[in-house]
Amino acid sequence: MIKQDTFDYQKIFLEDVPLMDVRAPVEFHRGAFPHSQNIPILDDPQREAIGTCYKNQGQDAAIALGLELVNPALRVQRLAQWADFVKSHPEGYLYCFRGGLRSRTTQAWLQEQGIHYPLIQGGYKAMRTYLIEQLELSAAQIPLVILSGLTGSGKTHVLKKTNDYVDLEGLAKHRGSAFGSNVHDCQPTQINWENELAIACLKYRHHFPQAGLLLEDESKRIGRCILPECLHIKMQQAPYIFLERQLQERVQIIREDYFASNWLLYQQAYPALAEQKFSAFLFNSLERIKKRLGGIRYQKMHALFALALAHLFATGQSHLFDESIQLLLEEYYDPMYQYQLKNKQSERLFSGTEPDILAWANEHLKEMQA
Repeated sequence: MIKQDTFDYQKIFLEDVPLMDVRAPVEFHRGAFPHSQNIPILDDPQREAIGTCYKNQGQDAAIALGLELVNPALRVQRLAQWADFVKSHPEGYLYCFRGGLRSRTTQAWLQEQGIHYPLIQGGYKAMRTYLIEQLELSAAQIPLVILSGLTGSGKTHVLKKTNDYVDLEGLAKHRGSAFGSNVHDCQPTQINWENELAIACLKYRHHFPQAGLLLEDESKRIGRCILPECLHIKMQQAPYIFLERQLQERVQIIREDYFASNWLLYQQAYPALAEQKFSAFLFNSLERIKKRLGGIRYQKMHALFALALAHLFATGQSHLFDESIQLLLEEYYDPMYQYQLKNKQSERLFSGTEPDILAWANEHLKEMQA
């Protein structure tokens, strides 16, 4: 049975359908969808030349130029790449920007080879509009509860032990603090971040229509990713639960997450430059909060970091970071977080330790829809 072209964007995103994106690379890198692969019909210079031609001479001249630029040898190469994708992903679809000339040309060339492959009507633009609408709908419909707690409480670890969450920091590929970038500092583009967030919320709303959603307490910016306004406003208004954790436990959690584990990742990623790269990461992160720390505290933190790094590189032990971590918590992060909590207008539903929080979430999040 021949599969037909589709408008069913919900099915595409709920089922993680493989997608062949035939737009130019510059378009793909600006914004695309999970489970999509860029196999362009035109490269960036070709797309630019055809766009200029279309603007100056009209559609017919642009089409003629396109046929000239995609010469027979290049066409054979493209067809081979597309055919490989179709073979690997028979359940997939192809798309261009609007579901117009590029995707239909791709489809027609494949059909000439006896390969029928459906396209997504409306293309990237329609799917992107759909996801924006769905994110706004999710923000409006899903009851939110915010997991709050002092820095180092292990909120992300606790969040992932529940069944009713979306991991904002995981999607943003950033831990949400000055020291939160990963080893390659590779966050998604704002568009890709919004797309993945919209899909995660759509899936949650579809699979758990009666449940509330637990989100970690975040500022509007997670690294370079900015929370969409509709979700940020809803999070600010949502009730919260507070995770309690002793100071020394928090020091240990931060040491493991930001120093010990991160050092192993840097060693794996940069075998010959690990010490240089990891030192730069820590000192650059400290520099970001220099003004807020003030000159004296900054100099003290810088010296403590230098001593702890030297010990880490010599012995592989990270415990000398504990003094600097505790100083950061007591004199910087905790006062800032307490100030934010004092000014929260939303309701605190519950406070407790990790087991208490998990029990509360299991009992209260399953049925929260009106």
